[in-house]
Amino acid sequence: MAAVTFDTLKFVETLKEAGVSETQAKAFSTAVQESHEAADLATKTDLREYESAIRGDLEKLDIGLRHEMGNLETGLRHEMKELETGLRHEISDLRKDMDTRFASLDGRFAGIDAKLEKLELRMTIKLGSIVVVALGAFTVIFKFL
Repeated sequence: MAAVTFDTLKFVETLKEAGVSETQAKAFSTAVQESHEAADLATKTDLREYESAIRGDLEKLDIGLRHEMGNLETGLRHEMKELETGLRHEISDLRKDMDTRFASLDGRFAGIDAKLEKLELRMTIKLGSIVVVALGAFTVIFKFL
């Protein structure tokens, strides 16, 4: 911390003008000066330096958080893409398996094919819902940045 300036001569002269003896004025001056030295007070410059350091730390924290959020977003997007690809493959494999089974039954269950189409549509809708929810979550996350 920076020292607080104290004009001892002016202080002594002020006390003498007020009728205090020179010996007492010097004693008062010494006591006040020693109390200022012991107080270790912060100056405006100290406070500005501290504020600047805090602002720098906050900026670093902000940059770090933004970087981490970007990494999380990238990771989530990658995982969602893998999930979507996996679901598409599973749906495709399921459809192929069902088509094989339907062919072996000589078309006795023609209504099942229509139900499979509905199932595929529902799976697509669910996948779309997952994507919409994930995009909503990203929107909320970025809204708070």
